[in-house]
Amino acid sequence: MDKDTGKAFDTRLFKRLLAHTRPYRLTFYGVALAAVLISGFAVLTPVILQRIIDNAIIDANAEQLMYLTMAMLAALMGQVISQLLFNYYANWLGESVIKDVRINLFRRMLGFRMKYFDESSLGVLVTRAVADMQRIGEIFSQGFFVIVADLLKMLAAAIVMLMMNWKLALLVFALLPIILYATRLFQKAMKVAFIEVRAQVSNLNSFVQERISGMKIVQLFTREKIESDKFRDINEKHQNAWLKTVWYNSIFFPIAEIVSSVAIGLVVWYGGLQNVTGITTELAGTIFAFILFIEILFRPLRQIADKFNTLQMGMVAANRVFKILDTESNISDIGMVTMNHARGDIKFDEVRFGYLEDEEVLHGISFEVKAGETIAIVGSTGAGKSTIINLLNRFYEINSGTIRIDDVNIKDFKLASLRQQIAVVLQDVFLFADTIANNISLKDDAVTSEMIEEAAKRIGVDEFISSLPGGYEYNVKERGTMLSSGQRQLIAFLRAYVSNPSILILDEATSSVDTYSEQLIQRATEKITEGRTSIIIAHRLATIKKADTILVMDAGQIVESGTHQELLKKGGYYSDLYEAQFLAEEVA
Repeated sequence: MDKDTGKAFDTRLFKRLLAHTRPYRLTFYGVALAAVLISGFAVLTPVILQRIIDNAIIDANAEQLMYLTMAMLAALMGQVISQLLFNYYANWLGESVIKDVRINLFRRMLGFRMKYFDESSLGVLVTRAVADMQRIGEIFSQGFFVIVADLLKMLAAAIVMLMMNWKLALLVFALLPIILYATRLFQKAMKVAFIEVRAQVSNLNSFVQERISGMKIVQLFTREKIESDKFRDINEKHQNAWLKTVWYNSIFFPIAEIVSSVAIGLVVWYGGLQNVTGITTELAGTIFAFILFIEILFRPLRQIADKFNTLQMGMVAANRVFKILDTESNISDIGMVTMNHARGDIKFDEVRFGYLEDEEVLHGISFEVKAGETIAIVGSTGAGKSTIINLLNRFYEINSGTIRIDDVNIKDFKLASLRQQIAVVLQDVFLFADTIANNISLKDDAVTSEMIEEAAKRIGVDEFISSLPGGYEYNVKERGTMLSSGQRQLIAFLRAYVSNPSILILDEATSSVDTYSEQLIQRATEKITEGRTSIIIAHRLATIKKADTILVMDAGQIVESGTHQELLKKGGYYSDLYEAQFLAEEVA
């Protein structure tokens, strides 16, 4: 849970939110004007009612009655129109603000380094970008402006009540401290409760997101009952957090109603007593007006408490969103060199790196790849092979050493231009819930359907795609679940080929595919590696025999390098790996 600062209202945070309304200044001032008009028309109605009773009904003045009735009708219409404009444009302003903040948040997250996502819960990030954003919007649509409008109503009502009859006004005001104190206690309790609610919503979203994403593992290991019990516990915490807010509401609103009713009773009693005793005979209209004024004065207090809860929930959400916006987790992009097309020379020089500060993964590795060469990297799991790919793409910053492409430090390149020249085919291929064509082009207008089909024919995957219902327009659903792992790999190869990269990286591209798909992938590999620098990471050593150089890694260090034949002759680490794998395949 985010730590409570103890503040009932964070002025600094609210000012930051208001800054996002600057592009919509005209609407902001229009909503403020509507709030003023609502309060004016609301107070005008009881005043006219007093005049109707005292000047028209009691005096039996039909002409005055018609005139004042039309005036009240006009006041009511003015209030309705002002309220309509207020509600619409306050909501419009709120939605416009959260649209802008959400865009800024998403852009910010797009630039975060991978370490941030490694350490963050997907469910929490989704909550920040969706549910918390709606809470921020409610600050304007149901919180701030409504509170301002209600305060204006109360102020206007109090002034008119004092002018109309100061004795009755003071009698009503004497009860205000009770409801104000109750409101204050309620607001403080609700803030703590809503912080707990937001925390439990995040936990619930995170849990559901992870379990749905990992449903195959849950079912494979028959953890349905365990996960169901965990979900029940999380759901109960979520329920209890919300019930706490319900409990506070159940206490506060009856108290507010009782105080309001007591105020009306006192006004009727005192006014009636003065009338009965003959002290004054002109209080009939005033008493009726005061009954309406009490509603205007006390009802907003009840609503303000409720709307202040909405405001606080929005502030808690805004605080969480701004924490992400303020996070400094971006890869430094201060390079000035644009890589339009790389020759493909790659050089790692004494590169050291660790995902955690005190755990180094690469221990000063150095190697070179000449333009157009194919280099293979092999080694056991955790040796640091995939880390090399991450560093070449600058997903992470190295601790020391340098990485160069065409004798230029990769930090000197503009980040986008660097990554545009490197295509990666990962072992775990990610596909969007979209058509095959869109997954290949990633909706780049420069990549036409003709280009995609021509590329598919060149690398030998057109036949497989054409056999699917709808061909290139076949929707692969979320994460490409409608395709086999081998088919997803072929789509990834085609995506990489269409991007026409200067440097190609294949990470375990054939480690989990069937024999037929592997044959297609082998042919595709030969085609797309032609004439470009390629780095192949593989567990299946038979797939890298043709590599110009093979680097053998162990525990974050390069222990051997050479061609396939050279390494076999050495009889070292690579030879042992190859023999073990060859024997395992024979036994299989």
